[in-house]
Amino acid sequence: MISPRTLAGLASLAALAACSTPGGQPDVDAISPQAALFERFSYEGRSQETATPSATQYRNPILSGYYPDPSVLRVEDDFYLINSSFTNFPGLPLFHSRDLSTWTQVANVITRPSQANFQGLRSSRGIYAPDISYHEGVFYVVTTCVDCGGNMVMTATRPEGPWSEPVKLAFGGIDPSLFWDADGKVYLVGNDAPAGKPRYDGHRAIWVQEFDPAALAVKGERTLLVNGGVDIAAEPSWIEGPHIFRRGAYYYLIAAEGGTGDNHSQVVFRSTSVRGPFTPYAHNPILSQRKLDPARPNPVTSAGHAKFVQTPDGQWWATFLATRPYRDGMYNIGRETFLLPVSWKDDWPLVLADGKAIPFVAARPALPAQARPALPLSGDFAYVDEFDGARLSDAWIGVRTPAAPFHRLEAGRLVLEPRGRLGDLEATPAFLARRQQHHIATVATRLRFRPAREGDRAGLVAYQSDASHLFYGVTRMGQRDVLALTMRDKGDADRLLASASVDGDAIDLEIRFDGGRADFFYSAGGVRRVLRAGVDASFLSTSRAGGFTGTIVGPYVWRSGATGPD
Repeated sequence: MISPRTLAGLASLAALAACSTPGGQPDVDAISPQAALFERFSYEGRSQETATPSATQYRNPILSGYYPDPSVLRVEDDFYLINSSFTNFPGLPLFHSRDLSTWTQVANVITRPSQANFQGLRSSRGIYAPDISYHEGVFYVVTTCVDCGGNMVMTATRPEGPWSEPVKLAFGGIDPSLFWDADGKVYLVGNDAPAGKPRYDGHRAIWVQEFDPAALAVKGERTLLVNGGVDIAAEPSWIEGPHIFRRGAYYYLIAAEGGTGDNHSQVVFRSTSVRGPFTPYAHNPILSQRKLDPARPNPVTSAGHAKFVQTPDGQWWATFLATRPYRDGMYNIGRETFLLPVSWKDDWPLVLADGKAIPFVAARPALPAQARPALPLSGDFAYVDEFDGARLSDAWIGVRTPAAPFHRLEAGRLVLEPRGRLGDLEATPAFLARRQQHHIATVATRLRFRPAREGDRAGLVAYQSDASHLFYGVTRMGQRDVLALTMRDKGDADRLLASASVDGDAIDLEIRFDGGRADFFYSAGGVRRVLRAGVDASFLSTSRAGGFTGTIVGPYVWRSGATGPD
C-alpha cells in the first residue's frame, strides 16, 4: 500500500493510482465532461468441463484464466505464488495460500512507473517468467523485462510490499531463478544463448552463476549446465524456466522443453554438484500432454513450466501452466496455473506419467483446508464490483505503463478520463480490465457517456492484443450517436460488425462468451435488446492472435483530440 501522496511523489505514483491506489479523489463536480462513467462491473463464469471436487479434493486449474509461468514458494506454513504479466500494469500478481489449492491475491509486485516502462511494447513483451524466493526475512523476485531492461531483481520484507526498485542483473537471457544452498551460497540459474553459434532454431542453454544477495548482483564465473535440452542430437527446442533445488545427495534441475505450445513438457536433470555435470532422467519428460489425442473431450494441453515446493510433512507438489482449449487447440483465456503432487522413485521425481491426462480434481495436500474466499480463483464463480470501495481490487490491470492517473472512484462509479487510443503502442489507453477466467462467461456494466466528435467512444473492450480485440460501446459515427460493435483480427483498423441508434445518458452493456462464440446485449430505457448474436470470437484465441497472454475485458474510453499524458 502506498502512503498518502506528496506533491513530489505524485508523478511516480500516478500510474499506481490508475490501477490500485486509494484516496485523493476530487469532488463529483470536478468530473471532466470528457470522462466516461461506469456503474458496476459484473462477471459470471462457468467451466466447460464438469468437475465436482469432494471435501477432500481440490479443483484444477487452481488459478483460472491468464495466470502463466507460476513460481511457488513456502515460508513456514505460508505459500506464495507469482505469475508472468507481460505488458499489463500493475504487474507480477502475487498470491497467498495455506493449503496450496485455495489462493488469494495479496499484491502486485510492479506498481510504480519507475519499476518498469512498457511504452512501445506489444502485449506479449515485457515481464516474463518471474521466480519468488525468501531468505532471512527478505523476499526476492527475479524476472526478465523483455525489450525493457533484461533480467532484474526486486526485494521486499513483506509479500504485500512495498517492493523495491528493480536492480539490473548482468546475466543475459530470460527466466532467471534463485537457488539458496545449505552452505550459504546463492546461485542464479537462467536460460540464455548457447556457447558458440546455435545449431538450430530454438537451440538454447541453461547457465548458472553465483549471486550476491547483499550486492544484488551476480559474481564469479558462469557455468553451462544444459546445452539444448535432454538430448541435443534430437534438437530439443526452447529449454527454459529452470529451477534448481536439493533433495538428499542430489541437486535437481527442472526445466520446460519443447516450446510453450502443444509440445510443451517438463524435464529433469540431477547432479552431485550445483555446477554439474547434470544427467538427464532416462524417462523424461516428467510432465507433458503431447501424446494424448487432441480430439479428446475437454482436453488439457501445453503442460509445463513447473516449479516444485515441499510441504511441512515432506510431500512434494508442482505448480505448472497448462491450457484448456474449447476446440481445435483454441483457447481465449490464456495459460493457467495447475497443481499436482510429485512422486519419487530411485531418487527421480515424476509429476505425471507420460500419456496420462491431467485430472480436473485430485486429493488435497495434507494441509488444513481453507474456506472458499470471497473472490475465488478456481471453479465456477461470479462477482460484482460496485466501485464503492476506497480502491480497486489488485485484480484490475491495464495495458502498458501510464504516466499519469486516468481513473478514480467516485460515489459508486468508476470515472475514466480519455488517454491514448487502443492500438497505439506508444500510448497507454484509458482501459481497465479483469481477466476472462472461463470460456463460458458473462460480463456486464452500466455506462454513462456522451460522444462529442466523430470516433469518440466508451464501453467494454475484450483485449488479446493491440491488433486483436473487440470494442462494444457508444460512439459517434456519421454524426449520430450509436451503439457499435467493432473488431480487429490481427490488424490495425476496426471492422464494424453491428450498430444501433441510442438515445439517453445511460446504457447497460452485456457480453456473453461461450468458447469461440460471443453474444452482445444492451438495455436502454428499460428495454433489453440483442445487438448481435453468434459472433465468431475465436480471433481472440492464442492460436489466431499469437502471443502469450489471455483475454482481458473491461471499461475503456477514448476521445478524438483528448489531452493528457499517456
